[in-house]
Amino acid sequence: MGFTVMAVGYALRNSYSVFYPTIVEEFGWGRGNTAIMFSLSVLVYGMMSPVAGRLVDRFEPRLILSAGAGIVGGGIALCSLATTQWHFYLLYGVMGAIGLSMLGMTPLSAIVANWFFRKRGLVFGILSAGFGVSLVSASGAQFLISRFGWQAAYVIIGIFAIALLVPLVILFVRRSPRDKGLLPDGMPLRPSEAEYPSQPERTTNPQTKWTDVTWTLSRALKTHQFWLLFLISFFLMGFAEQITIAHQVYFFRDAGYQPMTAATIYSVFGILFVVGNLCSSLSDRFGREKVFIPSCLLSAGAVCLLFLIKDVSQPWMPFLFAVSFGFGLGAGAPVFFATVADLFHGKDYGSIQGFITLGFSLGGTVSPWLAGFLYDRTGSYSATFFIIMGALVTCAVLMRIVAPCKLSPAPSHAGS
Repeated sequence: MGFTVMAVGYALRNSYSVFYPTIVEEFGWGRGNTAIMFSLSVLVYGMMSPVAGRLVDRFEPRLILSAGAGIVGGGIALCSLATTQWHFYLLYGVMGAIGLSMLGMTPLSAIVANWFFRKRGLVFGILSAGFGVSLVSASGAQFLISRFGWQAAYVIIGIFAIALLVPLVILFVRRSPRDKGLLPDGMPLRPSEAEYPSQPERTTNPQTKWTDVTWTLSRALKTHQFWLLFLISFFLMGFAEQITIAHQVYFFRDAGYQPMTAATIYSVFGILFVVGNLCSSLSDRFGREKVFIPSCLLSAGAVCLLFLIKDVSQPWMPFLFAVSFGFGLGAGAPVFFATVADLFHGKDYGSIQGFITLGFSLGGTVSPWLAGFLYDRTGSYSATFFIIMGALVTCAVLMRIVAPCKLSPAPSHAGS
């Protein structure tokens, strides 16, 4: 269920990459100003994430998620009526973002963390794979634009999302496994365990008292680990991921590739993002940082290929970039979310995850606009590539400092 919600919900936002060139061509706007609609979406999404986390901590998750589906789907469908930039800013950047924050990773993480404990790397990998599938939808969105026009495409994907997600969420979402007569990880609930605590007992590392703490948002805010994870969210999802999502198709079109070919490259990136998501389960066995750090370095290395792509004479190179960058970024993102759950899971986990997501939004607000602004000024994405590489290397260094395995080892890794 969570996989499907992620795939359909985030496809509404991530399809921006193929709508972006079409909207610029339709209205003759600059890339920087047009990219503000994406930047604004990320900002509002992040600002609403702590609120969404608080809502799902306190109220019935089915109501929060289904309301989010209606709002984001409605906002995207209404984009078909937009004729000025502020229309897109309001409908896509504000309304769509509010809905997605109530439907997206923050509330879903809070729900999933209640259901699974021992294999969180795998579970968050599957959940994040839904985000990867949302990237693959680029080819479908491009087909709809080519066949029916961008206005009709917005209506189709918006209404489809509402029709699919609202019934799905109402039928299948439950806050706790106890609502289904189960314990976390699918264990049956025996009569003697009727008062089993909502969170499983955590493995305590004898070298630290970290796992003895009952984590609340106020306590988490006082730790340097929280703020380092906040910065990783800022650089990894805010800069590296959002610049790539917003500008990748445009870059390959600038190099001479046809719109459908550029969208196909973007879809390959999404497919390998999904593969990387699933490989993040290795962090359950080997430790979070031992998977996260190499994934960041692989992604940074892949960006080097973009400096070499000047035309269509080497058509294999964009696909090599998509494979390497997609796999690396895909492996790192769910490990990051699993790390947050390992360190700060508790009654306020939704609020904590939501606040960390604010870091992503601050970076994601600046980065798509910045990449467009730099292109408008220089006629090149070269400076942007250096920014992405620097952001990824910074994330690797920060995770090395956090060293989550020393504080709260992944459950299946704790006894190794």
